[in-house]
Amino acid sequence: MDDRLKKQMEFALEIDKEKNIFRQTHLSNHGRNENDAEHAWHMSIMAYLLREYSNEEIDIAKVMLMCLIHDIVEIEAGDTYAYDEEGKKTQKAREDAAKEKIFSILPEDQKNELISLFDEFEEYESAESKFAHAMDNLQPLMLNNSNGGADWREHGVCASQVYGRQSKTQKGSKKLYELTDAIILDNIKKGNIKE
Repeated sequence: MDDRLKKQMEFALEIDKEKNIFRQTHLSNHGRNENDAEHAWHMSIMAYLLREYSNEEIDIAKVMLMCLIHDIVEIEAGDTYAYDEEGKKTQKAREDAAKEKIFSILPEDQKNELISLFDEFEEYESAESKFAHAMDNLQPLMLNNSNGGADWREHGVCASQVYGRQSKTQKGSKKLYELTDAIILDNIKKGNIKE
C-alpha cells in the first residue's frame, strides 16, 4: 500500500470513532442518545431532501459534505451541548486543535480541502454553510419534538435559548424557519420549553 492510500485508510478508520460520541439528543420514539455519525448522516439526507427550501442557489454536494464532516472534530474535542454556555467558552479552541490533529492524518491536499470546508461551515457566510447550519439546527429540533420535548424538559431549556440557537436557521431557509418557529411555539404551549 502506498503512503497516500495508507493515510486515507488511517483517516477512514479514525473517523469511525465518531460513532462513539453521543449527543444530548435522543433518537425518535424515545430511543437512546444519538451519536455524532448518525446526526451527520441524518442532516445530510435532510439537506438533500429539503434543498428546494434554501434561500439561495446551493451546491448540494458541498452542503452534504459539510454536514458529514462538521462534527468529526468532536472525536477529540467532545460534544458541546447546544445550551452549555460554559462549554461554549472553550469549544472553538478545542475544536481547532482537534481539527488540526484529525485532518492531519490525511494527505496534505485532502487535509487542506477538508479543513477549508470545515472552516467555511464554521464561518457561516456562504450559501452552503448557511443551509448546512439550518440542517444542524432543524435535525435535533425535529427529533426532540418527536419525543415530546423530553430533552428540553430534562435540561430546563427556555424559549430564549431555543430561539437563540434557531434564529440563524432563517439565514439558510426562511421556509424552514417558519416550520421551526411553529414547532417551538407548540412546545412552549405544551410546557416542554419554558417561557
